[in-house]
Amino acid sequence: MVTWEFFLEGLYITILGVTVVFLVLSILAVAMYGIGYLERVLIEREKPAVEAVPKPKEEKVEAKVEEEPLIEPKKLAVITAAILAYVAEKNAQLRPLPFKKKPSDAWRLYGVQSQIEEVENFNYEMGAW
Repeated sequence: MVTWEFFLEGLYITILGVTVVFLVLSILAVAMYGIGYLERVLIEREKPAVEAVPKPKEEKVEAKVEEEPLIEPKKLAVITAAILAYVAEKNAQLRPLPFKKKPSDAWRLYGVQSQIEEVENFNYEMGAW
């Protein structure tokens, strides 16, 4: 005969268990957020030390609005075409490498045999044979 006392006791234990689990998960979440925050703070603290090198002041030159490119566009086009032609010719000379043969099927067969033996031993121990 089941009484309400057993039902209520099970309910209390369930509520206690769920509460403990979520409390532990909450503590872990807070700890991980704290570690992430601490790591971000330490990284931001290191950045100014690296950037502490004084930068030279830029002088304003208003006379020159556009900068001239280092290489003229025609020369750049010729150099790019030469590089592309060289790469295309080099790729045409490449040949595929042959694949290596598999060493042997002995390893695969040994694996299958050992798996069969494990299943047979397991069934024998359970008394299924």
